[in-house]
Amino acid sequence: MALTLFARRPAPVEPPVPEPAPWPEIGETWKPEGVNIVQRYYNQAHAVVLVYTADDGKTGTYYAVACLGCHYASAQDGKRTYNTRYSLADAAKAANEHATTCRALPRDLPARPDDDTAREQLHAWARGARRRKEDLQVWICDLDLIRLTLQRTNDWIVGVLQQLAIDQPDVLRIERSQYSDYVSYYARCLPED
Repeated sequence: MALTLFARRPAPVEPPVPEPAPWPEIGETWKPEGVNIVQRYYNQAHAVVLVYTADDGKTGTYYAVACLGCHYASAQDGKRTYNTRYSLADAAKAANEHATTCRALPRDLPARPDDDTAREQLHAWARGARRRKEDLQVWICDLDLIRLTLQRTNDWIVGVLQQLAIDQPDVLRIERSQYSDYVSYYARCLPED
């Protein structure tokens, strides 16, 4: 009996802890053209939620939020009735709220489209902005939600919109201010059937 009480038992061997698979560096060093990324948040599966701006700050700087895991993108606070664009604090709050609930795995970074593809995206956006009753003023900041796939500067976008107004005046028109160098863009109303 004494032998069984003092018998040596091998020390329990703990299985090695598997190292987690390395996640790709999505969003950490990615700096798409035309977008200034100001904050990054990780969701529950380590996909990056970006807070970014494409504004040049002339009329104030506004921000947008996009998740690189799922297809979440937001540029406006739907709870407000006035000044619905995100400030930095509001965008950070929206990004953090999304990151705490999102479980999407990281996706590959969107590839930068060639000029023809990006031009067609802008043309499709301008055609989609048209309404039946009247011309609708469109703003460069309206493109914030597609900026991560468009990956172009404001100057490039303005050049494409101006060329579209020349080539297809039935889709887009330009109004220049008589008092300054300010340019407004209007999506033409749809033709009546």
